[in-house]
Amino acid sequence: MLAKVEMFLVLCFVVGAGVVFRHGPWTPMRIAGEVVFCCGLGLWLVAREQLGKSFSVRAKATRLVTTGVYSRIRNPIYVSGQVMFLGLALSIPSWIPLVVVAVTVPMQVVRARKEAEVLREAFGEEYVAYRSRTWF
Repeated sequence: MLAKVEMFLVLCFVVGAGVVFRHGPWTPMRIAGEVVFCCGLGLWLVAREQLGKSFSVRAKATRLVTTGVYSRIRNPIYVSGQVMFLGLALSIPSWIPLVVVAVTVPMQVVRARKEAEVLREAFGEEYVAYRSRTWF
């Protein structure tokens, strides 16, 4: 239930931000940015739903999720967040989203490494095998 509430709040934020920040002509770059952003948002929503109660802000090992989108990408929430920022960078005629992407990519890599350490300690060889067959 909490995941559905979170997703609703994210969607409300996105729609609200779209109303406030989306002005000007619909250029091919803006359309491409909107498509990229929506793909990232879709991936984020699916990943968040599939993670379920295992979601946490800080790395912890409650269970190893290896199905759905997690069968291909170890950190789809991090990846999808970056895709959304990239979509914004393409669609908003401003340098600010590009700075956000440049700053948050290294932060997400560090978070993913810390999370990998926690999961490796908790799940050992099962996590190592999972890591070998997935991307980021």
